[in-house]
Amino acid sequence: MSDIRIKGTGSGTEFLSVKRDNKIQANGFDDILHEAIGKISQVQNDAEKAVKELASGGDVTQAIIAMEKADMSFNLMVEVRNKLLSAYEEIMRMQV
Repeated sequence: MSDIRIKGTGSGTEFLSVKRDNKIQANGFDDILHEAIGKISQVQNDAEKAVKELASGGDVTQAIIAMEKADMSFNLMVEVRNKLLSAYEEIMRMQV
């Protein structure tokens, strides 16, 4: 297992992520969201490709798996959006 070390304090807009090669990289929140949306888009494209291959005599199992991955990733994205909206609404209700 790798250790995550946090040194100092930042501006509050950076997040730490651990890559597979155990290097810690600071990303902005918008970078993390763009990366996640890009991965979800890739999964959706893979599912679309699998369905097209199925139409031309491809493997049914691969098409079903790709479709389920796409569905699960989309549902996860929707839930994350809902949580972000809920947090935003909660912050807006705070009295200053």
